[in-house]
Amino acid sequence: MAGDASRSVAQCIALALRRHGVSHVFAQSLPSAVILAAEALGIRQIAYRQENMGGAMADGYARCSGRIGVVAAQNGPAAALLVPPLAEALKASIPVVALVQDVERGHTDRNAFQDLDQIALFQSCTKWVRRLAAADRVDDYVDTAFAMAGSGRPGPVALLLPADLLRDIAPEPVFPRTAQLGVWPLDRPRPPECLISEAASILAQAHAPIILAGGGIHASQAADALAALQQDCSIPVLTTNMGKGAVDEGHPLSAGVLGSLVGPGSLGQYTAALIGEADVVVLAGTRTNQNGTDNWRQITGDSKVIHIDIDPAEIGRTYEALRLVGDVRETLADLREALLRDTNLDRRTLARPNIASRIAACWDRFDKDRQARAHCAAAPIRPERVMHELQALLTPQTIIVADASYASMWVAGQLRALSAGMRFVTPRGLAGLGWGLPLALGAKAARPDDAVVCIVGDGGFAHAWAEMETMIRSRLPVTIVVLNNGILGFQRDAETVKFGHYTSACHLGDVDHGLIAQACGCPWVRIGDPLELREQLQRGLHGREALLIEVMTDPQAHPPLSLFAAMDRSVR
Repeated sequence: MAGDASRSVAQCIALALRRHGVSHVFAQSLPSAVILAAEALGIRQIAYRQENMGGAMADGYARCSGRIGVVAAQNGPAAALLVPPLAEALKASIPVVALVQDVERGHTDRNAFQDLDQIALFQSCTKWVRRLAAADRVDDYVDTAFAMAGSGRPGPVALLLPADLLRDIAPEPVFPRTAQLGVWPLDRPRPPECLISEAASILAQAHAPIILAGGGIHASQAADALAALQQDCSIPVLTTNMGKGAVDEGHPLSAGVLGSLVGPGSLGQYTAALIGEADVVVLAGTRTNQNGTDNWRQITGDSKVIHIDIDPAEIGRTYEALRLVGDVRETLADLREALLRDTNLDRRTLARPNIASRIAACWDRFDKDRQARAHCAAAPIRPERVMHELQALLTPQTIIVADASYASMWVAGQLRALSAGMRFVTPRGLAGLGWGLPLALGAKAARPDDAVVCIVGDGGFAHAWAEMETMIRSRLPVTIVVLNNGILGFQRDAETVKFGHYTSACHLGDVDHGLIAQACGCPWVRIGDPLELREQLQRGLHGREALLIEVMTDPQAHPPLSLFAAMDRSVR
């Protein structure tokens, strides 16, 4: 790259990206000046086929790398297609920096080609959006973008880059910057010691405390701190869907995922009582959303609530609570230390065998309930059988990614995390269909040496077929498992429960996913016999190339959600 005196604004942006440790940019060549400069510095461009998918790739990369994801796009329609994945990242608290080209400065408000008010466009789906307006402010704005994305409650930001400004020569900065802001979370504030002490006293005196752990555990890299608190202070743990993997689900005090998975045949139908009977509930890194609390019904008004969250606005949103505003990892570590140092934990120690026995009984009853379906040899194949075969091949390093809707629920409710911090990546911020595959590609870019398995339904997969070509071209081998039941399952079942029938849109056409995979250069196999599952899943997880496994699944199967509880009880 040329000397300081002749660096363009685009080159300065690329240098700032490198300073922040950016190694990947998810883009489609635009803004061209920036991408050319970034590639000249060795930053890899992962070229997506569509911006909606590219934003989700950056999201998946951020979730699995501990680094802020970067996506880039053209102005106008391309920018508009970034709105959905950025909205997902906003709700899921995932840091993504979107570098979006804008029209030349002299063309604004003159109906220039693909001109759009992109400030207004991104205001609803980002924490921060600004337009770079001066060549001497490059580092100021790039650094602020990364700081805003990775600090406080993490989330997406957008920096708009006028095309003509990118070609300008950037002067020497008045205040040179050297900070590296590409990791997250950037800041780790702690609650006051007096509040930690108060929370520790409440927990030590509790008769039946429980922790409900959300996605903030993964965001804060707090799994080890949570595991230490669980083990040393004998407090049982449930998780939300996004918190899946926050604890080792083989631990005697781990009661699995709760949320809306409480219908007949679920683990939650047995473990829901643990939180319903709790006199103290610790909410750790959870926004207490509708699905994570089964319509806000699982925590009673009799429970004392302690809420740990980086975002003060989330504490007390639904449940009045002792407010522990701070980084989840540091707060859990401080809470454990206070419990061990300042309180008598005899009550917790004495209660441990009984609560461990009760949780073990819940798992045993769940395993017995699902035994027939998990071992079912019939065709079409039960999704529980697919999850059973997959579970046997997992390692703590395997990354499981699922699309929204039923795919997420099968993963959350049927698989078991093998270690604290094991990654189960699901788009539960807004739960939009189609993000499974791009999230998986981002995860693979972040952790290329680990196996990545992507579970999708045929309905959701249709949103993302084109990114199979991205997967092959970019050498990001993922094992894609398509649960093909020929329907939009949740839509059909939800409409049936609510209205007694469903619309014609719920039935899908017979798609030959193998032909699509072949067209993209991806190996594939279609499975109609459950006896073939183990071999093909093993081929995918242990191999070094991408593989599409299309599993012909039972269209009548659905996860044991509370919405379907009455319907399911009537047929059992």
